[in-house]
Amino acid sequence: SCSPDIAAAPRPVHHRIPNFVGAELTASQVEQLPEFRRAKCVKVNPDRPQAPVRLATLRAGKLLLVPQPRLRTGFFSVLDPTKIDPSLYSLAVTQQGVVRFGEPVDLDEKMKIDLIVIGSVAVDAASGCRLGKGEGFAELEYGMLRLMEAIDDDTPVVTCIHDCQLVDDIPVDRMLCHDVPVDIICTPTRTIRLQPLLPKPKGIYWDKLSPQKLGSIRILQKLKAKLERDLGEQLPSGPDEILPPTAVRSGKGDGKQGKGKGKGRGKAAPQAEEVFAHSAASSQAPGGKGMRKGEQARWVRKADAGAHSVPEERAASGSEQRARRWRPKAAPADASG
Repeated sequence: SCSPDIAAAPRPVHHRIPNFVGAELTASQVEQLPEFRRAKCVKVNPDRPQAPVRLATLRAGKLLLVPQPRLRTGFFSVLDPTKIDPSLYSLAVTQQGVVRFGEPVDLDEKMKIDLIVIGSVAVDAASGCRLGKGEGFAELEYGMLRLMEAIDDDTPVVTCIHDCQLVDDIPVDRMLCHDVPVDIICTPTRTIRLQPLLPKPKGIYWDKLSPQKLGSIRILQKLKAKLERDLGEQLPSGPDEILPPTAVRSGKGDGKQGKGKGKGRGKAAPQAEEVFAHSAASSQAPGGKGMRKGEQARWVRKADAGAHSVPEERAASGSEQRARRWRPKAAPADASG
């Protein structure tokens, strides 16, 4: 089980990709991957526990692609280490640094991403099924990159988590067509290679995307309008939903939310046990096939740090679960989500 002392700032960990003690050790695991060494451009999520991976990417001389947090101000920013003073790399990989040093990427940009690194709340080390914080941004980012042809089925997806975020009972048949399975898991102690049981999404699945989510993300609205102009027809919309809550964010750290130098640690510690109770499944729209919150909490709280033990272990493969996606009749291109 997870110790309450593994959760690191920012606190509380609810509705976040949780930061943890030893996150920098996962970056060391990533650096040893042949896929990372070969990569010229790496996409890394903007969450705190993946900051060491972002830093390692710049130090290795690779282009770093970082999405705008919650896509609220734009799409992606690319950081070129040759244009940044090495003494400022640590600043550059923060949210403020990405704004300062990053160059905006547009939907029409022609680029190739060689490796994707994402955060997770829990991951099944047998199937590669992943649960996120519940807002679906990793899936939307992946879908948009597929539509841009910046990635494909062969682009490796790596997640960096604490060992206690490994679980063994996320039901494959409850995952959705837009859920992104992972190929490689890096923890502070090991690397696990998987044979995912789910196919990777092909794009944005508009019939699963709620009007509320679409209305909150300007870049998605722009993409949908562009596709509709190109196709000459209206794309479908998904069912209504109540958007999940976002993380509590305070200004200067006063200890109440675990900000600052260790302040608030004892007060927030009991919540660390619930770090795995929030996932992408919690934002499933009504009528979908996703997991209910109670079921999800039961699965993801059952962390197992020792069940999948050998480094570089390749999990046994199983029969793939086919996912259906919507395809416009008038165009061969995918429109997914």
